[in-house]
Amino acid sequence: MGKRKKIARYVLWAVGGLVLVMGLAAGTIYLYQDKIIQLFVAEANKHIKTKVAVEKIDVSLWEKFPQVAISLTNVEITEALPGSTAPLAKLQQIHSTFSLWDLLWGEYHIKEIYLENGEVRVKVLPNGEVNYRFYQSADTSQSGKLSFDLQGITLRKVHVLYEDAPAQQKYDVQAHLMNAALSLKEPVVNIGLTGNARVNTILVAGDEYLQQKEITLGSQVIVNTTRKHVTIGSSELRIGKGQYQFGGTVNYAGKTQLDLNLEGKNTDIQSLVALLPRHVTKAFAQYQSEGDVYFKGIIKGEASAQKNPFIQVSFGCLRAFFFHPEYKEKLEQVSFAGSFTNGAQRNSQTSAVALRNIKGQLRGKPFSGEFGYKNFANPDVQAQLKADLDIAHVFGLFPVKDVKNGSGRALVNFSFAGNLKAFKTNPRGPGIKTSGEVQLQNVSLQFAQHPLPFKGVHGTFQVRKNDVAISDLKGKIGDTDFLVNGFLKNMLGYLFLDKQRLRVEADFTTRYLNLDQLLAASTTAPPVKRPSGKVDAYGYALNMPANLELDINAAVSSLKFRRFRAKQLKGNVLLKNQIISSPNIAMQVVGGRFKVQGSVDARQPLIKINSTAHIQDIKVDSLFYAFEDFGQAFITQRHLHGTLTAQINSELFFDHNLNARPDLMQAEIATTIRNGQLLNWAPMQKMSIFINRNELANLRFSEIKNNFYIQNRTIYIPEMEIKSSTSRFNNITLSGMHTFDQQMDYKLKIPLSGATKAKRDKDERFGVIATTTTASPNLFLTIKGREGNFKLAYDQERVKTKIAADLKTEKQELKELFQGKKKEEKKTVKPATEYFDF
Repeated sequence: MGKRKKIARYVLWAVGGLVLVMGLAAGTIYLYQDKIIQLFVAEANKHIKTKVAVEKIDVSLWEKFPQVAISLTNVEITEALPGSTAPLAKLQQIHSTFSLWDLLWGEYHIKEIYLENGEVRVKVLPNGEVNYRFYQSADTSQSGKLSFDLQGITLRKVHVLYEDAPAQQKYDVQAHLMNAALSLKEPVVNIGLTGNARVNTILVAGDEYLQQKEITLGSQVIVNTTRKHVTIGSSELRIGKGQYQFGGTVNYAGKTQLDLNLEGKNTDIQSLVALLPRHVTKAFAQYQSEGDVYFKGIIKGEASAQKNPFIQVSFGCLRAFFFHPEYKEKLEQVSFAGSFTNGAQRNSQTSAVALRNIKGQLRGKPFSGEFGYKNFANPDVQAQLKADLDIAHVFGLFPVKDVKNGSGRALVNFSFAGNLKAFKTNPRGPGIKTSGEVQLQNVSLQFAQHPLPFKGVHGTFQVRKNDVAISDLKGKIGDTDFLVNGFLKNMLGYLFLDKQRLRVEADFTTRYLNLDQLLAASTTAPPVKRPSGKVDAYGYALNMPANLELDINAAVSSLKFRRFRAKQLKGNVLLKNQIISSPNIAMQVVGGRFKVQGSVDARQPLIKINSTAHIQDIKVDSLFYAFEDFGQAFITQRHLHGTLTAQINSELFFDHNLNARPDLMQAEIATTIRNGQLLNWAPMQKMSIFINRNELANLRFSEIKNNFYIQNRTIYIPEMEIKSSTSRFNNITLSGMHTFDQQMDYKLKIPLSGATKAKRDKDERFGVIATTTTASPNLFLTIKGREGNFKLAYDQERVKTKIAADLKTEKQELKELFQGKKKEEKKTVKPATEYFDF
């Protein structure tokens, strides 16, 4: 118990003594704080040569205990440039500290400064002037009073911005907590720097480094102010998991001379990417890695606006994994050795990077290669790749925005060697050497802008310089199968360079071509209403790339477009400057032959189609069915039968979704219909007042010939004769017009020979009565109105014209009679010409 009481007594004495000391210290500070502040301001004024604005100055025992702090609140220091009022620093708090013992002796030695919550802007102007020399040495100090003997500087939540215009450098750092321990033995300053910060950017000669990276730093720096020499001891920088050790010397007595070394341990791709400019690494910035990634380098020589130091770095990895965080695929067991140097001239012309012995696996399938890149100003590239690739895994690791997904296998063996600028100037130049082969095995691809996938694709692409030969490329797009052999001219230039043309020369063969599917624009395209009234689920699109040329020999066994069917299509299709043309396409269509030549001009907002088509022996009813009765219901595939031969010269216009512009359409159609039948046609049925309905239901004719014209949304039908086998209608004449809005205006002339029994002549008893050649009576009719609402009427205008013509003829005959020119004739009974009002 005695010991415990003694220990308790000692503790109480210690606590009491500490409280007493603290009380004395607090009392002393309270009594002498004005004097201490006056001494601080007086000494600071000796050393600071720019304007300093301070809102408040306090002396505190508790702010930085056990040190006593002289605290400055809301401080603004003007930069040290003549005439400038811009701030060098704006800080909420600056604390200058000294020891408690200084209170007892009355001598105050400022050893540490704390800068908190603010911003410091340091500049080096283009003329070399600096804005940070606000502190100057004083010849004398107040002996025994207050002096600056800095041993440490601490930055907490301070934004530091350093801009050096002559060196083209900028450093933007947010210091979370950085401590600089100082030891000064003239002329040597020893600085121990530790802490953590966020690097917003480091900009050197236009390249950005360490963007938005959290770092932890531990370094020992020795500065000899007389020799102007900096020695960086063994130091470490951490970025994420990566550890970078560095050290060396910097001599700035004249032009800056560097002799630095840098080594990375436990690094990964994220850490390496952080060290390089963003424009170099932006394609890889999202990728991550696991495994042993390393590098080691040196920087040696003059660093100035005129010269760069020599840089040499070796790097690589062993059994590493590389992956994208948003995807599940990864490159496995990756190994390579790499190097970088800026070369003997220490500039972009002599810079080179090389990757050697690249090996790895993608889902268990191996790949290997080499890569070299020399002369960054005028690059020479050498690359080799050999790989067995699973397509799905490749797109999983390296996504392409135009491809939604893919599957299958690709065997790649490719090499490239040449100058990139020469390649851009002339991809076919002699200095470009490319070779290789890509074999596709059961590949499927789904593109983002098209609803139909490519499926079951097999084939070989052989690369020779800038061209690619296609061998037995086959597969399916929707229901359409294809087999392609040919060449892709300037393929590499088209893939890797802007505004390059691709020329395709190939033979295309298919057993079945489904144009409904191939012309589908996308599943989200506006629906299309067919002439029949049916609405398609998706629209169509015809957009010709300006930089694509085609020379295709096509052979199609069977073709489908809506109701249209064709067989044994053969022809040559050309595409150049967004104009499709063909000198010869032939096919079998609905029992006959169809040939066409023409062009499709897709350069303008409206697609223009000029064509000449030849139709031979095509079944008319099948043609009407295939083209959905051409969008009308007046005369359909049920009404008209026969064999059609025609030549069609047309000029058509469509938008790029293949919606027709009938108001601009023009065509001339020369037709012949043989062995025809007109079945149950409504206008004929309305003439049953004259003729038996059964005869009108099936009007046969041997041949019709005429030229039709289409213009201004109207079909014009010149007068034509329909030679019918029906005795009552042996020679029908038809003419008129039919608009695309289904407005009709037809004119009919129907002979009525044999419509009624001939009457007996009263002079017949005297002998045979001779007949004359006078024409039989005719029925003149008009058909006007719309489909389903038309009127069959008596054509009064044509009757008047006919009567006038007959009177003129009779007048001429009478004139000749009175002039004695009448010839002797046998007695003739002349029937009167009759006109019927319907």
